[in-house]
Parts: sequence; C-alpha cells; structure tokens
Amino acid sequence: MAIELSNLMERSLSMLSSDHKSVVSMNLFVALLCACIVIGHLLEENRWMNESITALIIGLCTGIVILLTTNGTSSHVLMFSEDLFFIYLLPPIIFNAGFQVKKKQFFRNFMTIMLFGAVGTLISFVIISAGAVHFFKQMNIGTLKIGDYLAIGAIFAATDSVCTLQVLNQDETPLLYSLVFGEGVVNDATSVVLFNAIQSFDLSHINLSIALKFVGSFFYLFIASTMLGVIAGLLSAFIIKKLYMGRHSTDREVALMILMAYLSYMLAELFYLSGILTVFFCGIVMSHYTWHNVTESSRVTTKHAFATLSFVAEIFIFLYVGMDALDIEKWRVVRDSPGKSVGVSAILLGLVLLGRAAFVFPLSFLSNLTKKSSHEKIGLKQQLTIWWAGLMRGAVSMALAYKQFTSSGHTKLHGNAIMITSTITVVLFSTVVFGLMTQPLVRILLPSSKNLSRMLSDESSTPKSFIVPLLGNGQGSEADLKTPNVTRPTSLRMLLATPSHTVHHYWRKFDDAFMRPVFGGRGFVPVVPGSPLEQSVHQWQQE
Repeated sequence: MAIELSNLMERSLSMLSSDHKSVVSMNLFVALLCACIVIGHLLEENRWMNESITALIIGLCTGIVILLTTNGTSSHVLMFSEDLFFIYLLPPIIFNAGFQVKKKQFFRNFMTIMLFGAVGTLISFVIISAGAVHFFKQMNIGTLKIGDYLAIGAIFAATDSVCTLQVLNQDETPLLYSLVFGEGVVNDATSVVLFNAIQSFDLSHINLSIALKFVGSFFYLFIASTMLGVIAGLLSAFIIKKLYMGRHSTDREVALMILMAYLSYMLAELFYLSGILTVFFCGIVMSHYTWHNVTESSRVTTKHAFATLSFVAEIFIFLYVGMDALDIEKWRVVRDSPGKSVGVSAILLGLVLLGRAAFVFPLSFLSNLTKKSSHEKIGLKQQLTIWWAGLMRGAVSMALAYKQFTSSGHTKLHGNAIMITSTITVVLFSTVVFGLMTQPLVRILLPSSKNLSRMLSDESSTPKSFIVPLLGNGQGSEADLKTPNVTRPTSLRMLLATPSHTVHHYWRKFDDAFMRPVFGGRGFVPVVPGSPLEQSVHQWQQE
C-alpha cells in the first residue's frame, strides 16, 4: 500500500512539474510575441524591416539563448506541429486576406492569378523535382525515393504568402498585391494538393490511368474547395440576414461569422479538400454579403477581430520558425557532412530561382496577349517585382517538409535530416534576404506607382474602406466617391459611362437581380432607424 502511494505521489509530482514547464514555456512565448509587436512598431518607419523578419530574428536570438542555457540540448520552448500550423494558425491568415482583399483588382486579374497560381506552380514543381533527382542522386545524400523527390518539388514550389502580405502594400501597389498574393493563395493550395496526391498515389508504377486520376482529382479538389467556401459564406449571409441578430445581440452575429469561417476550413479538411482555397473564398463571399448584413458596431468589431487574429498568427509562425531553425537534434545528425548540407541548400535556392523565372516571364507574356489596354498589361519591371516577391519560402514549406521527412518532429535518418536542415536554411535565407530587399526593389522599379494605384484601387464595398466614425482614416471611403472634383483617367470615365459587356458586367446584373435580394449585401441591408448607418444611407440616396 505504501509503495502504491509512493508511486502515485511521484507520478503526481512529475505531472505537476510537466504542467509547470508548459506554463513557463507559454509565458516566455507570449512575452516574445509582445516583444515582437513592440519592436515591430518601433521599426515601422524602417523601409527594410517588417514584423515577419523582426519575429524571425527575435526567434533566432531566443533560440541561441535557450541553447546556451540548456547546454545545447534544446533551442525552443514549443515543439513544431503540422496540426498546430494547418488547423490553428493558417486559417485566420488566409481568411483575413480574402476578407480584406480588393475584390475588383482580384477578379479583374483572376485569369492571370490562376495562370500563375496553378499552371505556374506545376511548372515550378516539375523543374524543382527534376533538378532534385538530377543533382541529389549524384551527391548521394541518402535513401530518397521517387516520392521524396516529388515531395521536394511540392515543398519548394510553395511561396510564402504570409510574408508577401507584410512586404507589399495593398493600397500602394494594388495590382502587384492582387497578383502576388492571389497567386500565393492558389499556389499554396496547389502545393498542398500536389503534396497530398503524392502521398496518396502509388508512384512506383505510374501509367496513363494513374496520371488521368491524378489530373481529375486535382481539378475536383479545386472546384469542390472553392464551392464549399462560397456555400459557407452564402449560408452565413442568409442566416444573419433572416434572423438579424444585431437587434438583440451583436455578440451573436460576430461569433457566428467567426465560427462559420472556421467551420468552412474544418469541413474542407474533413472531406480531404483544400482548406486554404475554401476559407479564402469564404472570406471573399462574407465581405461581399455577410459583412453588410450585420450592425455597424459588428462591422467594426469583425474587421478588427479578423485582422488581429491574422496578425498574431503571422508573428507566432515566424517567431517559432526562428527558434526551430536552431534545433540541435537535426543539426547533430548532419554535422559530419556540413558541406553537403550547404550544397543541397544552394541547389534548392537555385532551383527555386529558376523554377519561378520559368513561369513568371512566359506566363506574363501570354497574359499580356489577352489584354487590350496598356494599363492592364504587366510590364517588365512589374514582372521582375513579381518574380522577386514570390521567391520567399516560409511556414508552408516547413510544415510540408516536417510531414514528409520527420516522425512527430524527430528524425534520425541522414538523408531526411539533410532535407530538414536545408529547408530551414532556404526558409531563413529567402525570408531575410529576399524579404529585406523587396520593399526597396519596389520603390526603385516602381517609384511613381503610388498615387495612380491608390486612385484606381478605391473600392467602397470592402470592409477595409467602409466609412465608420471609429475608423476615420479617409482611405477609400464613400466620401472620396462623392467628391465631384476627383479626377479619374479617361479610360475609367469612359468605362463608367458606357459599361462594356464583360463577365464582371453580367455578374453585377445577376448579383443585383438575384443574389443580393436573397443574401443581402450593399444596398440590401436592414437599417436600424436613427442609427449613423441609416443617416449615411439616407444622404447617399439623396445625392
């Protein structure tokens, strides 16, 4: 009896000790997040730094300190988990991007975005995979199979849309932002779909039947994921419009918007679809319909809630990537061949550069052939900027590499360890070097694009530009549209005077006639009498 009590007490003490270590780790990590925000604010005016790189550098410095204090046994306070990344951190980032994106710019360049995001990713995937097979077999880095080489292509074809969000500014360079970020979302979805297909298909015996199934599965995932996001967004709009919860509780409609957005992502994962595409299009649909159906206070709340969740998730990712880069276990496995690890990293960087150049410039040429106006064409300087801004690799590549080459975050195989350490090296180098130089490059190549871009990119129907007293920053508000002295380009004035019969023109007619009466949206929202919203709508109708 005494022995049993003694064992029970020992287990209880070990559990308490483990819980206390977890509390200490979380305290340290939250404190580091706060430090990233404060330092990022102090460096806000710096044209070289941004929050992503700041968090990465702080993570690296913290990893060094932890290594020194633990005598080289550990470099981080939390274990990296693909589930943590894909289920908790990525959804708010991608949803907020869809929720805040300027829809006119995005859909105006939709075909170009799909060319870059889908076709371009496939081209990059083929080049990186072929290069990995050619070089790595000669280097004899380990027992890598054909599935591993193809997985490498999918891992390094994934651009870092998270870092791109902070490097490019949506208001200063709307065309570049919509192209690079729109491509990044489709690119991430394509890379994840390719990666999952590689793991699910038997690649040792490839034939025509398997290839056709692969292509069919690819298109099915794209279409089904997009439709699921659209349906989830429309359902939330319909429920909030019919019930109009804001009359009794704004908390309920805000909570419903957040939960419906997250539910769309989890449903996609449940049905083995692309959660990235689903939650992105759910964000677009919610900003077009649902956001206009809630009360004015809920609009302010949701806009800031989604932006805050996205911001914290981005900082969390880069802070952890910085700490995990110094994980001693992986580097210990490859310490006997440091030159080989550096060589693999250099080859991967070269393949990333080549793979991106192989589709950006040719596909830009093809896209320009379909554009009649010179203002809509992608110039050489813009192509260079798009090529450079998409060279960064980040947390998606890290998560996929861990999924392919580790078991629960650990690896003892020499070839797998080299691939993990090389992925870390590529992510750090591309984020810091390419990320630091992107903003200065944009200012050098496109010095006069700021004013014209802002004038062309006004869009009053997005959550970011709605006129509310608490957000009186004057950017893209309806007051700008009501000012009679605003000068617009001749081509835009002609387009407004005689709308062309484009896809967008027919969509607007269909949207006004069928969609908005059912699902709400701008011009079809319930108005509480006497509210500031009712006054602004009344003034807008009088003019």
